[in-house]
Amino acid sequence: MQNTLSPLVERALMGNRRPLEFYLREHSHLPGPRANLGLVNDLCHLLAVLTPVQPDNVHMVLNYLVRDHYKEVECNTPAEFVLLCGLVGFGACAAVRLEWRGETVEFLDRCASSGSWRIREGVAMAFQRLLPAAPRETLSHLHQLASTGHYLQQRAAIAAVAEPALLNTPDMVSGALGMQRVVLEHLHQATAAERKREDVRALRKTLGYTLSVVTAATPEEGFALMRECATWGDADVLWVLRENLKKRRMAKFPEHVDGLARLLNMPPPA
Repeated sequence: MQNTLSPLVERALMGNRRPLEFYLREHSHLPGPRANLGLVNDLCHLLAVLTPVQPDNVHMVLNYLVRDHYKEVECNTPAEFVLLCGLVGFGACAAVRLEWRGETVEFLDRCASSGSWRIREGVAMAFQRLLPAAPRETLSHLHQLASTGHYLQQRAAIAAVAEPALLNTPDMVSGALGMQRVVLEHLHQATAAERKREDVRALRKTLGYTLSVVTAATPEEGFALMRECATWGDADVLWVLRENLKKRRMAKFPEHVDGLARLLNMPPPA
């Protein structure tokens, strides 16, 4: 794939961007159950490598790929994939181009509200490109989104930090767990009418796996938070806890899991 993609990227940098777009569409794997994330990663790697030497040209290519962000692209289509590539690409390239980070973060915040779940997931992927390059600044921004953003922005924040490879420093782990707490509290405080909305349902679904990812990185603190949440008596929060207990990654902590399962009146996961 690299042998074909690299010359297309070079042509796009020189102004002939349509062949690259056609290639991305043709190899998107959409419509279908899974987009071609390998192609997303390959493109982002190439553009990030070229950013230091051709920043203006890379920026123009990225803007071309995301030109439809102002409208709701149809889900599960090649057009959605092209936008996804540009979105994650901005995160990857801003990781190596300091002066792009402000505009990129603002762009990601807007795209977090997309009606497309793939685009929303792309926002999290883009933030994951930024976190290793600028951990303190990016983590601070994500915490702000978790604390004061709307529900889909909260969803982006907790999804971005729910990546085991990123949870490799005390600050990252502590920040990630703090976001889980903040967002769980927001869900607990949501009104009955809000809980019927799609944005809150998307947030709840995301919490259904992110909490276990972070807990696996800091089990004592993570399970303490889960036990505390179990005392709230909130049906949606209890659903989140049960979903996380089912995750295979939790099997490494049988005593914690069994104790919490008893607290939740559910059989221990097999």
